[in-house]
Amino acid sequence: MSSFPQKYFSCLMCILLYFTLCQMTDLIHTEKDLVTSLKDYIKAEEDKLEQIKKWAEKLDRLTSTATKDPEGFVGHPVNAFKLMKRLNTEWSELENLVLKDMSDGFISNLTIQRQYFPNDEDQVGAAKALLRLQDTYNLDTDTISKGNLPGVKHKSFLTVEDCFELGKVAYTEADYYHTELWMEQALRQLDDGEVSTIDKVSVLDYLSYAVYQQGDLDKALLLTKKLLELDPEHQRANGNLKYFEYIMAKEKDANKSASDDQSDQKTTLKKKGAAVDYLPERQKYEMLCRGEGIKMTPRRQKKLFCRYHDGNRNPKFILAPAKQEDEWDKPRIIRFHDIISDAEIEIVKDLAKPRLSRATVHDPETGKLTTAQYRVSKSAWLSGYENPVVSRINMRIQDLTGLDVSTAEELQVANYGVGGQYEPHFDFARKDEPDAFKELGTGNRIATWLFYMSDVSAGGATVFPEVGASVWPKKGTAVFWYNLFASGEGDYSTRHAACPVLVGNKWVSNKWLHERGQEFRRPCTLSELE
Repeated sequence: MSSFPQKYFSCLMCILLYFTLCQMTDLIHTEKDLVTSLKDYIKAEEDKLEQIKKWAEKLDRLTSTATKDPEGFVGHPVNAFKLMKRLNTEWSELENLVLKDMSDGFISNLTIQRQYFPNDEDQVGAAKALLRLQDTYNLDTDTISKGNLPGVKHKSFLTVEDCFELGKVAYTEADYYHTELWMEQALRQLDDGEVSTIDKVSVLDYLSYAVYQQGDLDKALLLTKKLLELDPEHQRANGNLKYFEYIMAKEKDANKSASDDQSDQKTTLKKKGAAVDYLPERQKYEMLCRGEGIKMTPRRQKKLFCRYHDGNRNPKFILAPAKQEDEWDKPRIIRFHDIISDAEIEIVKDLAKPRLSRATVHDPETGKLTTAQYRVSKSAWLSGYENPVVSRINMRIQDLTGLDVSTAEELQVANYGVGGQYEPHFDFARKDEPDAFKELGTGNRIATWLFYMSDVSAGGATVFPEVGASVWPKKGTAVFWYNLFASGEGDYSTRHAACPVLVGNKWVSNKWLHERGQEFRRPCTLSELE
């Protein structure tokens, strides 16, 4: 079963940010190496200029003396010889020195390292990740631009150029809502006196059109006039001005002639605000990500306990039982504390890092692997036979859940960088996906075991929008829940999501356990919902 699990990799993951945090860490070292190489090049150029400067100073003194009495100077045989030698040999050497290219080493290093550089797609992905974080965590542009994010260790600022670039990315996606926000931020920073290669005309050009596209004709007209004050000959702005004035005059006439049917007569423009979302529970999902979710009643909270769990008298856990904590009641979500050691985590990460690749999902319509816009992470799969630690982790899951892991999928390791997320999805196959795990031959995904292998500075919670549960990452812990009722019916309350990582780095690994092999470990019940 080594290759099967990778084919049937569940539902919804958005990869807009194609570089994980560990890969970006490598890029930091790459950039440091390039800076060192650049400084070496600068030093070489400075040394070269210093040699030329010394030569010029020496000849300046010599020629100053010689020109005062040229005949007397060359009348000295040594001076005559040295003049011939300088003009025939030494000036040629100086010419070679001036023409010598000191950049070879730096350019060679840059060429080698360039193969590891991000491309345009990666840069756009990083920009979209920022926009996604802005929406999910209700951050205004000024907060992001000034780097005032929770849990940050290294504060960073966005320049006018950065804000302008974010606005352009949104504009290219026809996301005029974010275009307006970021062009306005760029304009504010220019008004505050920030020196930039971007001028106000360029910003106003994008901003006025984005505002118009959202239906605010008055503001669009005002911004266009402001642009023309700065550049009266701007061709597009002059055209837009005439068009906007025409539209406004047309609306004014329509309002006069049909005051009772004003809304029908108006020229239709897009409603201002964020784009229509494809995700029905977006608002609830994002509230949970911000920690603003449904609070469990005291009566329900009293039914949640912490306990020691020995895996039904499993010899491995009798003397050192596992620590369990109830995170939620329905569906029942259990957290195991101190269940994976730091040493085991590092081994799993080291095994996974070379294999991390853009996550794919199983398309239920085509049956093929495809990338999706709702999962932002990179993942790798580890088999038990590859390393004793992986095998030991698999058996630990079996001992604590009582479920057979021989029919489970391989251990999946995922790294979520900044903006990394997995939008609301089900782990199990629904009735409209009867063939989702057919090739595996192990039935549906009965349960999910999820290890948290890092703490996250801000964001990154696992949330269950249907019931309002939020589970926050804590290194060394794991959470477990059943995706199916004992009857085999899917538990739709287990629809869950991995919130975007706002600050930090999130490592997780999960094990999807399947129905086959659990017939006597978790017998069926007569009720569909038990």
